[in-house]
Amino acid sequence: MSETSAAPPRTVQTKNRRDFLKGTAALAATAGFPTIVPAAVFGQNAPSNRINVGAIGVGRISRGHDLPGIWKYDQARIIAVCDLDPNRVDAGKTLVNGVYAKKTGQTYNATLGFNDYRELLANKDIDAVVISTPDHQHAILAVDAVRAGKDVYLQKPASLTISEGRTMADAVKQSGRILQIGSQQRSWKQFRRACELVRNGRIGEIKHVEIGLPGDPSGGDPTPMPVPAGFNYDAWLGSTPVVPYTVDRVMPTKGFDRPGWLRCEQFGAGMITGWGAHHVDTAHWGMNTELTGPIEIWGTAEFPKSGLWDVHGPFKTHAVYENGITMTISGEFQNGIKFYGTHGWIFVCRDEQASPTAAAGEKAKIEPLVASDPKILDSVIGPNEVHLYYSDDQHGNWLDCIRSRKEPIAPAEVGHRACSTCLLHHIAMKTGRRLRWDPVKEKFKNDDDANRRLSRPQRAPYVIHA
Repeated sequence: MSETSAAPPRTVQTKNRRDFLKGTAALAATAGFPTIVPAAVFGQNAPSNRINVGAIGVGRISRGHDLPGIWKYDQARIIAVCDLDPNRVDAGKTLVNGVYAKKTGQTYNATLGFNDYRELLANKDIDAVVISTPDHQHAILAVDAVRAGKDVYLQKPASLTISEGRTMADAVKQSGRILQIGSQQRSWKQFRRACELVRNGRIGEIKHVEIGLPGDPSGGDPTPMPVPAGFNYDAWLGSTPVVPYTVDRVMPTKGFDRPGWLRCEQFGAGMITGWGAHHVDTAHWGMNTELTGPIEIWGTAEFPKSGLWDVHGPFKTHAVYENGITMTISGEFQNGIKFYGTHGWIFVCRDEQASPTAAAGEKAKIEPLVASDPKILDSVIGPNEVHLYYSDDQHGNWLDCIRSRKEPIAPAEVGHRACSTCLLHHIAMKTGRRLRWDPVKEKFKNDDDANRRLSRPQRAPYVIHA
């Protein structure tokens, strides 16, 4: 990615993708709109010019983050939702219909519902998809989507394994589609500011990075339960092995609380990829290592000895990059990223974090950007210095790039490299050895056991094809 890439303005005109009158009539018929469309809707956000979006996975992250991130833009319209749980399909349709009814001031029942994502991808009226599924489904759905000609917003982490991530990144490149990874910290001002200060030498030569991550509890009830009526559990397991259904392994049957699959290694690596994909991506941005990875990785971790949930507990892992920068990731550090240079340090995090003294569920505001010397933060980045890609909204940047066909702020290759680095740290936890990595070949050096961990056996028919 160019250091000086600039996001396109949100007033870029898109070309018509379908006949204007046909699209207007269809929208009017399905949405309850009048057949005489007011002049105010013509132009960039006319029905024929809007980006039609389908949502694959309509659970917690979709409802609370991805759908609201898209429906706030009039240049896009969410026209379909898809989930393997029919109750969530209905809830998703109700949610989206309600939003557009409020926006239009009229009855709105146009949102389509699907249980099979392949049927959604086959719908030629859908231009783009947002994938908000469990981690183990990310790569295969993204590959199928770009090969179906859809642009993609993909929740992080990019993949379950490094091998899948490479297939995904290659498929995006070959397809020419726009894929945005949901690394939304890139669109938060404090993270871009921190990385610009580091890249422009405001703390001297960068030497070391500390990344602090939250943790996950052990526990979970493994007792088998009947599969809920209508829920396609086999497809939900996807490429992973068949195991008995239990609500703690999957997701709540009522409501949209944090699901248990996040704590099962069958479906993801735990917080090392869950939050790590965000923080490692930010670290790479500041380190100028977005398109590579470490060359050595080692560390230790504790794993639960009982219960259903088996992702890592307390851990500390280390890495060395070819440019000599070292990295340490651990739950011992404050949640965020701390860059150490020869002339000081910069720490950056999100606006709100759990306070050690706060009551359960409470949040405490903390300073999201601090430095060893406050004067560092007042530094002006000159016109001839490094100015990083600007975005003030991850979903908005994606929609802009769908129109302009420019590279988004978090493209597939960058997302893959952040995710693969997290997975390297996870492999180091599992092996307990110091591992040597070739970031060009994406292979471990002289370690067959570690290389076997780059992929997992895939259960047919849920197989990702290179």
